Amino acid sequence: MRRARSSRRPVRHAVAVTLLAVVPLATRAAPAAADPAADSVELPSIPSVVAPGEPCTPASKVTARQEPWTRQALGLKRAWTLADGGGVTVGVVDTGVTTAVPALGDRVTAVGAAGEDCAGHGSFAAGLIAAAPVEGVGMAGVAPAARVLAVRGTDERGAPTARLLADGIRAAVDGGAKVVYVGRVVPDGKEVLTAAVEYARQRDALVVAPYAPDALPRDRATGRTVRPAPWYWPSAVPGVLTVMDHGPDGTRPKNAPPPAGADLAAPGDAVVSVGPAGVGHFIGSGSSFAAANVAGAAALVRSRHPRMTAAQVARQLVAAAYPAVPPRVDPYAALTAVLPGERAAPPGAPPVTIPPEASSEPRRRALWIAGAGGALALLVAGAAVVIPRGRARGWRPAGHEPERGTTG
Repeated sequence: MRRARSSRRPVRHAVAVTLLAVVPLATRAAPAAADPAADSVELPSIPSVVAPGEPCTPASKVTARQEPWTRQALGLKRAWTLADGGGVTVGVVDTGVTTAVPALGDRVTAVGAAGEDCAGHGSFAAGLIAAAPVEGVGMAGVAPAARVLAVRGTDERGAPTARLLADGIRAAVDGGAKVVYVGRVVPDGKEVLTAAVEYARQRDALVVAPYAPDALPRDRATGRTVRPAPWYWPSAVPGVLTVMDHGPDGTRPKNAPPPAGADLAAPGDAVVSVGPAGVGHFIGSGSSFAAANVAGAAALVRSRHPRMTAAQVARQLVAAAYPAVPPRVDPYAALTAVLPGERAAPPGAPPVTIPPEASSEPRRRALWIAGAGGALALLVAGAAVVIPRGRARGWRPAGHEPERGTTG
């Protein structure tokens, strides 16, 4: 996708948000905007890491009944008329995904201990990708029929390392994932993560990752926030589809610096999803959740266009996105757009057969007959003019008129 990136990646702190905004259906012509009069519910925030000695994230006791703004902003009802992610496996490389999440049903397969999720971040992201719609519940994933392959990319408490993320990418690809969502990025590990992304590319798997961490860690000695790194991996690896977050109004907070190097933007602020247990919901903010929405959109495209390569799917998502900086993902447009240079036919369409080139002999014969007829017509027209004049002059050449008083 990219060969060079900006020298710095600005990062903002994650903000704990407790209001679930309900917004009108977004259109292609304008971004969705929050409805200030809409109903809201209070939801607990999903953590990224569980501190040592702290208990694992408990089940939420609150259920979101209204449709979250993300579902409408992404135009999922229209997109679902064309594809639902069926037949596609999405690898979730994160804190794990609990196999007992009701909204994911029996569509979760875990590698090793990834079926347990202490922090809940991976289960939350998996819900954004593939949670099925439930009557009376507003929350649903982008690709509700996709399968989820849970792979640990962190330790048990949610702390990532470059080695764990790289091993997770490889394990997801080996498990059959055609879309690999990486929920964390780290400031080191260039070589090992570049090799893991190349492993995925060679096996036609699309890697989707946040462009930067959701929040910067604090220095244990000073308590101050660590300065952002110039690069984050694997998002800095060419070929990775990197995503930044935006809020209900389509923009980021005014005090947030512009992103550097993101391919797409997607809903990521005040997003709602499932937790590691139960039927309740959580709320979260950050580019990792925006990347989960894009991973779901990639699953939709791969479901509808199974012959597209991973690189073509990435191009489809970026080129068909809503024009902005960076472009905002539009799943329905990505499912329907036919880009220049692409010759994809709609699913189920009969093959196009080009007939053999017709013989040129009839055409030559027709032209010869037309030419002969035209010549004959010219001769007849000329005779109609010449013969009367010749008779009038007694067939004398022009300029030899008889003298007066004589006869011919």
